[in-house]
Amino acid sequence: MAIKTLEGFECPTEGLRSKSWDEFTASSAPVMDFVFTVCDDTAQETNPDWPGHPMTAVWAIDDPVIVEGTAVQRERAFVETFKYLRTRISLFLALPLSSIGELALGAKLRDIAGAKEDENEHAGTES
Repeated sequence: MAIKTLEGFECPTEGLRSKSWDEFTASSAPVMDFVFTVCDDTAQETNPDWPGHPMTAVWAIDDPVIVEGTAVQRERAFVETFKYLRTRISLFLALPLSSIGELALGAKLRDIAGAKEDENEHAGTES
């Protein structure tokens, strides 16, 4: 359903797959500047020690996989999740990363996490 949703919003999906965070903690893992935790369950867990010590933020979103109901209700949950993430990513990309201090950036990342109510307004919506 995740791939179908991405394709419905014309996002490239070739080669996409779910990954364990273990892939990103190995010595051969790429160094990341930012890590965003999006799963509500994961937000309660202790995160690994990421190589390079990137800035982290919790952007917890309800997991659409656990939604029960009709196919339409399940699809709606994935579309809603996509829109939340798209908005948060758009807000993140709009930050003046080269001219903002680390403390201010951390605050902005937390603000983005709380943007759920206004998300469709910021990133535009599609049906």
